[in-house]
Amino acid sequence: MKPPRFTYHAPGTVAEALSLLDEHGDQGKVLAGGQSLLPVLSFRLATPEHLIDINRLPGLDEITRLTSGGWRIPALVRQRQAERSPRLAASAPLLTEALTQVAHPQIRNRGTICGSLAHADASAEMPAVMLALNARMTIASAAGTRVVGADDFFVFHMTTAIEANELLLSAEFDDPAPRTYTSFTEFAPRKGDFCLAGVAASVTFAGDGTVAGSRVVAAGVAATPLRLTAVEELIIGSALDAGVLAAAKQAVSDTVDPSGDVHADAEYRRQLVSVLVARALGTVQEKAVRAGDAGQDGKPGNVKEDGKNGA
Repeated sequence: MKPPRFTYHAPGTVAEALSLLDEHGDQGKVLAGGQSLLPVLSFRLATPEHLIDINRLPGLDEITRLTSGGWRIPALVRQRQAERSPRLAASAPLLTEALTQVAHPQIRNRGTICGSLAHADASAEMPAVMLALNARMTIASAAGTRVVGADDFFVFHMTTAIEANELLLSAEFDDPAPRTYTSFTEFAPRKGDFCLAGVAASVTFAGDGTVAGSRVVAAGVAATPLRLTAVEELIIGSALDAGVLAAAKQAVSDTVDPSGDVHADAEYRRQLVSVLVARALGTVQEKAVRAGDAGQDGKPGNVKEDGKNGA
């Protein structure tokens, strides 16, 4: 299939790109990596009259360290670029772990992290990860910029807080607290396919080896990435022992209400995500135990004063 006819624009500055978006509104689409947009155009699920190619915009293709601690991922940072960053892997292992499971290397070579966020497929890895990292999205228009937290950014399936005349400039997130460990796990019919369900977990342990805070997010089971607040509340104060993991698994089954499709029915997805939650939290606990920041079977570990962020 072929995309519909459109007028191609290649702005040279952010201001020019924002002016074009302001002028064309709903009839304009932004092209960055194109790995989501081009299939949508080819299937004529979108028929914009104007395509605004932002690949020539300066200053949007480098991962930036925040002075306050944390990272800024601008609009033109490729997924493969972030995946291969050793500094990012050291301080934000959840992101790099999830990136290895995004499609195939050829896709990640062109696809951008912000493009995946703006596309907002609920089965994609990046929206779930950014929600787990409590990221902030900087959105610009000709009138100015605004910052939207990940909890408010994803509105519905393939719908975000970005308005038709706005551009997602970057995603930012802070460094995790000491003694924070993360895990990403998913299941897809074939490697590189969108997952039937996935889980991103970030858990912070207190000095006594119990859970002090967490963000646990599911992909593929709702219209947006879904924070599993029942699980987050359940594991607070625990050492993620076997009994807690079993209870977390049951909490998911009781609270998650996915829809079915040609790939999997609702009950299969519900069972799958409950298993993945227990697996992700079990992996987090194992990492914390190995580092001495948690104990096994509910017993505190030999906690270090300078507990490190776990992979």
